[in-house]
Amino acid sequence: MTGSLHGLVVVQHGEVVLERYGAGEDFTWDRPLGHVVFDAGTPHDVRSVTKSVVALLYGIALADGRVPEPSAPLLASFPEYPDLAADPARARLTVAHALTMSLGLEWREEIPYSDPSNGEIAMELAPDRNRYVLSRPVVTAPGERWVYCGGASALIGHLITAGTGRSLADFARERLFGPLGIDTFEWMTAQDGVHSAASGLRLTPRDLARIGTLVLTGGEDLVPPSWLAAMLEPRLEVEWGDRYGYQWYLGDRTVYAAGNGGQRLFVLPDRDAVVAVTAGAYDDPEQWRVPHHALHEVALPALHPVPRHPQ
Repeated sequence: MTGSLHGLVVVQHGEVVLERYGAGEDFTWDRPLGHVVFDAGTPHDVRSVTKSVVALLYGIALADGRVPEPSAPLLASFPEYPDLAADPARARLTVAHALTMSLGLEWREEIPYSDPSNGEIAMELAPDRNRYVLSRPVVTAPGERWVYCGGASALIGHLITAGTGRSLADFARERLFGPLGIDTFEWMTAQDGVHSAASGLRLTPRDLARIGTLVLTGGEDLVPPSWLAAMLEPRLEVEWGDRYGYQWYLGDRTVYAAGNGGQRLFVLPDRDAVVAVTAGAYDDPEQWRVPHHALHEVALPALHPVPRHPQ
C-alpha cells in the first residue's frame, strides 16, 4: 500500500525539510492517465481536499461581504426554490449546516463513485444539482449529525460563485492561489461547466503545502484570522472519532484536509509544520494507510524538535 505514495512534501519553519516523489497509475476523476512518473511540477488530483480549499475561499468572500454569514438561512440564498423554503424542516437549514455537513438530509456517498446511486454522482447527473441536494428527504434535525456529503460542498461553492460573480477557479486565482505563488493548477468542471467544489482541484504537492502553510501561519493577510478560527473550531464528531469544523477535520494535535485515494494536507501547529501527501489508492478501503505511513513513519521523524518555551 505504501507503494501508492505519489508525492510527499514536508515543510517546517517555512522551509522544505523533505520531498519525495514516486510513480504509479493515476486518474483524473475516473479518466485513467496511465503510469505517471511524478516530480515537483506534476499536478495531482487532490479530490476532496478541494472542499477545504473552498472553505478558505468562503472566508475570503465573507470578508468581502459577498456571501452570507454561517448563521444565515440557507434557502434564503436559493429563492428559485420557494417550495423547498416552505417546508418547515428545510427552513431550519443554515449555511453552517452545509459547512459542517450536518444538513440532516438523506445522502449516501459510501457507495462506490462508479455507481450512479452515489450521492455525488447522482447530484452531477441531475438536471439541477442544487435542487437535487436541497430536496433530499429529511432524515434528522439539521446540525445533529455529521454525514459526509459532497452536495453540501457544492452548495457552498454555489454561494461563492453567485456572490462574487466569478467562477471558483477565477476567484481562487485572484484572491488565493495567485498571492500564494500558485501559478499552475487545474480545476475540473462538470458537464455544465461549473467547477466542482467537492473534488475538482489538481495541485502539485508543493502548492498543496503552500495552502497548509497559509493555515498554519494565520491567513497571511489573505484569509481573515477570525475565519480560520471559526473554520477550525471542532463542531461535530466524524465516524472515526475525529472532529469536524467548516470543511476541515481536526485530529489529535493536527488539523487536516482529506481526499479519496490517500490525498492529505496535514497542519501540525505544535511542530510548526505542514505535510502534503498525494497518493494513488483511489477507492481502496485501506487507503488511509498511505497517508498514515507517510505522516508517522516518514514525515514526523524528519521534523526538528520544537523548543519548549518556559511558562
